[in-house]
Amino acid sequence: MKIIPVIDLKDGVVVHAKQGHREHYQPINTDLCKSSDIFQVIGAFLGVYEFDAFYIADLNAITGQGDHNSLITDVLTRFPQITFWIDKGYQKYDEGAQLPGNTLPVLGSESYRNEIISEIKAYKNNFILSLDYSNANALGAPSLFSDPTFWPENIIIMTLERVGSNHGPDLNKLAEFCRQYPDKNFIAAGGIRNKQDCVLLDKAGIHQALVASALHSRTIKSEDIAEF
Repeated sequence: MKIIPVIDLKDGVVVHAKQGHREHYQPINTDLCKSSDIFQVIGAFLGVYEFDAFYIADLNAITGQGDHNSLITDVLTRFPQITFWIDKGYQKYDEGAQLPGNTLPVLGSESYRNEIISEIKAYKNNFILSLDYSNANALGAPSLFSDPTFWPENIIIMTLERVGSNHGPDLNKLAEFCRQYPDKNFIAAGGIRNKQDCVLLDKAGIHQALVASALHSRTIKSEDIAEF
């Protein structure tokens, strides 16, 4: 089981995501990190474990209210040894883009419509797909959920209502994806609370998980991650 820490950026600071209600997200202030500065938060996560991958959601970009491109570029430059998975909503492939090599785009279904999903082919599978759900409803382009020819190897199953909820991951949904598509690597997102949740995910065939709240609250500890 590999843990990938999550950073949600909104209006220049790291916020506490909860159940997809983005308009109510507040700046991070936790036992792990009192500061909502992204560099302080990354430092706090690295104090827990020497993570080699992080997930960053640019909530302003996802909701069409600006972006954090400059800040994210600074992060990529300052931590060249870490791979950052970047979700910033709709992203059109730009062959000429000069980005640091330690980034992978995350393309979230909620930001795509059927009319434009053919653009995803330009990435030649060099991206992570996020299949987004809210209250069991699939968000975004229906074809992204029904047509695996659009899928790369790594796919996040994002259950927004479970994010920050302390309700546990959606094990049934995750296990069903693993059963139907055994050649894909599915990544859990939403609701992971503790070591036991990680054990159950591993048994279901999920070997990576996006985690924020459980790291901030220290219900997943350094020794747990080392054991995984």
